[in-house]
Amino acid sequence: MTTALAPGGPTLAQRRLLVTEIPGPRSRALLERREAVVAPGVGTVLPVFVERAGGGVLVDVDGNSLIDLGSGIAVVGVGNAAPHVVEGVREQVERFTHTCFMVTPYEGYVAVCEELARLTPGSHAKRSALFNTGSEAVENAVKIARAHTGRQAVIAFDHAYHGRTNLTMALTAKNMPYKHGFGPFAPEVYRMPMAYPYRWPTGPEQCGPEALAAVTGAIDAQVGAGNVACVVIEPIQGEGGFVVPAPGFLSGLAEYCRRNGIVFVADEVQTGFARTGDWFACEHEGVVPDLVTTAKGIAGGLPLAAVTGRAEIMDAVHKSGLGGTYGGNPLACAAALGAIRTIEEQDLCAAARRIGATMLPRLRALQDRCPAVGDVRGRGAMVAIELVQPGTTTPDPAATAAVAAACHRAGVVVLTCGTYGNVLRFLPPLVIPDHLLDEGLMVVEQAVVALGRPGLT
Repeated sequence: MTTALAPGGPTLAQRRLLVTEIPGPRSRALLERREAVVAPGVGTVLPVFVERAGGGVLVDVDGNSLIDLGSGIAVVGVGNAAPHVVEGVREQVERFTHTCFMVTPYEGYVAVCEELARLTPGSHAKRSALFNTGSEAVENAVKIARAHTGRQAVIAFDHAYHGRTNLTMALTAKNMPYKHGFGPFAPEVYRMPMAYPYRWPTGPEQCGPEALAAVTGAIDAQVGAGNVACVVIEPIQGEGGFVVPAPGFLSGLAEYCRRNGIVFVADEVQTGFARTGDWFACEHEGVVPDLVTTAKGIAGGLPLAAVTGRAEIMDAVHKSGLGGTYGGNPLACAAALGAIRTIEEQDLCAAARRIGATMLPRLRALQDRCPAVGDVRGRGAMVAIELVQPGTTTPDPAATAAVAAACHRAGVVVLTCGTYGNVLRFLPPLVIPDHLLDEGLMVVEQAVVALGRPGLT
């Protein structure tokens, strides 16, 4: 047993340990209570109730210790209870929990905006506004772009995910479960093809230039570049399947936006804050967005989001046109400052690159052995495998669900995603110990190999 001070949290045994079936009896009892009072529309991936967490493990109420390859959907990259986050929140909660920044401001909000100006791509003058969720950040980015340009149209992409509010549902591509039955949606949203190398009709080598030509041509012909307020894109798509755009697509799209006075919005909600090996994923292609939306990994588990962008764009909104009662809550701001300090002190960008250097070769070796693995992709600690019917590119969501279920039974938390429900995504905490990452990968490999052995999954 390896017991240590987990680099991102409390002293917990950094091991996988199953003392009951998954879920265990106490979790099942809590699940019954949940079903009596929680709306069924709020889903659950794995119904184990967590009691403690830190490093690379989640410990449930039955005493099972599970390897965490999900990070609360990329939220707790610094760990579930990173000391700087805990310390900052504890100090702040003793002073005050809320005043509303729009009524009486406080330094923490300003300090977070200063850090965002320092860390986001580009040396231009920047401003930020703070919110609660990624959906709010994206929705406000569109508002800001419309105020700046005086235009209405918004461009989004196939396989995109931007949130669950009305406008962000319009931007999101996938119907079930995100949009089904919730319309009508916000107008003036136009969807374009994504540079998805694995599924590009003429092959991955042609994907970048052909996709760029298809998108810009469709905007010119069907929307009119002069009518477009902004293009909103994830530098690596999240819920849509961890799609890494073909090389040159993002930079070419950003250049097209510059030529046509269109605001380029990088949705870094899932990719930001060291997840892909740089502070922000758009840095991999040298893209400097006009606006960047952030959330998830920004505050070590507390709800905080931001829009950061060029001062002249952010300044276009009239006084009191942006805000929200809880936006930039002082506890969340303290957590964000602690998370940023943790990322820098522990060099978690380098940690993310090391995680990718471990995961990608092993998963590609698995692809060579298992014809059900159609594609392996990702950057840093944002990695996925796409499962297909062997010998084809036909998505296999049933196999994906079977692999995820097998991992869960074995005590490894994995997540699925993708427009077709056939992608296993891996988002380990950036502070996960090497031996846990290795063991978690072993469980995944065994579950995928077992697809070819009826009855084992």
